[in-house]
Amino acid sequence: MSTPAPSEPSHSTLSTGLVGLMAAASGATAANLYYNQPLLGDIGRELNASGSSLGLVPTLTQVGYAAGMLLIVPLGDSLERRRVIVTMSALVSLALVGVALAPTLPWLVLASFIVGATTIVPQLLVPFAAHLAPAAQRGRVVGTVMSGLLIGILLSRTAAGFVGTHLGWRSMFWMAAGLMLLLALVLRFTLPSQPAVAAMPYPELMRSLIHLARTEPVLRLHSVLGALTFGAFSVFWSTLALYLQSLPQHYGPQTAGLFGVVGVVGAMIAPLVGRYADSHGGRRINMLAIGVLLLSFVLMWPLGRWLWGIALGVVLLDLGAQGNHISNQTRVYALRPEARSRLNTLYMVTYFAGGAGGSWLGTTLWTHFGWAGVCASGAALCIIGLAVLGLSRQRAQTGDDRQVHHH
Repeated sequence: MSTPAPSEPSHSTLSTGLVGLMAAASGATAANLYYNQPLLGDIGRELNASGSSLGLVPTLTQVGYAAGMLLIVPLGDSLERRRVIVTMSALVSLALVGVALAPTLPWLVLASFIVGATTIVPQLLVPFAAHLAPAAQRGRVVGTVMSGLLIGILLSRTAAGFVGTHLGWRSMFWMAAGLMLLLALVLRFTLPSQPAVAAMPYPELMRSLIHLARTEPVLRLHSVLGALTFGAFSVFWSTLALYLQSLPQHYGPQTAGLFGVVGVVGAMIAPLVGRYADSHGGRRINMLAIGVLLLSFVLMWPLGRWLWGIALGVVLLDLGAQGNHISNQTRVYALRPEARSRLNTLYMVTYFAGGAGGSWLGTTLWTHFGWAGVCASGAALCIIGLAVLGLSRQRAQTGDDRQVHHH
C-alpha cells in the first residue's frame, strides 16, 4: 500500500495567530461534549429521569464521539482537510439545536449521540497543526492546540453551570449552536487549504486502521493506558454534579462548573509535560502521571465532604490525566508521519471508549454505592493502568535479555 509522499507545507502559513485560533477552535468545539455533565440534575428534573437512565446522556455523547473519530476522522488523511473541518462545524451546530429542542429523554440521548459524532473538529485540527508545523516546533504547536482543547473541556463545565443556573439548561445548547456556526465561517476564511496526504478509497482507509493496530505495539500500549486513565477521569466528572447535589448544602450546577476552573491549573501544566516528554521520552512520565491520578481518588474518598478536598483532588486528577495523555500522544505521533490522522483515530477512539465506559461505570456505582463507589472504581482503573505498564516494562526487559542471549 504505497502512499504518495505528502508535499511539505510551506511553514510561512503558520503564524502565532493561526496556532491560537486552532487552539481556541479546538477548545470551543470539544466543549460541546461536556456541557451536559454539570446540567444533569436540572435535565433529570425537567425530563423526569434519574440515575442510570440519565447517565446515558454523557455516556452516549462520548460513544458518538468515538464513532465519529473512527468513521470520519481518517478522512482527514484522504480528503482536503479544511473542507472536512468546516463541514463538521456546520453539522455540529445543527445537532446542538436538536439537543436544545429535546422534548423527551430518548430524543435527548439520540441528539447527544449526534453531537458527539459531529464534534470531531479538534481531532482534525491537531493533525492539521502537526502537518503545518516545522519538525523542531511540532511538539510545542501540538501542545498549544491540545492546551486549548483541554481548557475548553474544563471551562465548558463552568460555562454550562453558570448559564444553566441563570438561564436554564436549554439556553446553553442554543448558545453553543450559534458559536459553532460562527466558527465554521471563521475557519473557512482563515485556515489555509490542506490537500490530502494519502489519497485512498474509504474501504482501504478503514482496512489500513486494522493494519496499523496490528503492527504497532507502542500504539496498542498507549491506547490502553489512555482508555484506563480517561475512564477514571470520567468516573469522577460524570458523577460530580449528582454528588454535590446530594451533600447537605445541595450545591447546584454552578458549583459543579466552578471545579472546571480549578482543573485549568492541571491543563496549564500540560505543555510543560509535553516538552519534558520530547526530551525524556521514556514511560517514567506515564508511571508518575497514573500515580498522581490514583492519589487524587485516595484523597477524595475521605476528603470529599469538603469542597476544598474535592478541589485538591481535581487539580491532581487533571494533572495526572493530562500528563499521561500528552506523553501517550507524543509517543504515538512519532510512529508514522504519513498516517498521523489514522494513528490519532486509533488512539482517540480507544481513549474515548474508555471515557464512555467510565461515565457509565461512575453513574452506575454512584446509584448503588454512592461516593465510595465512585472513588473505588476510579482508583481501580488507575491500579489496572499501573499493572499494564509494569507488565509491558517487564516484557520489554525479557525481550532485551532474549536478544542478548541470542547474540
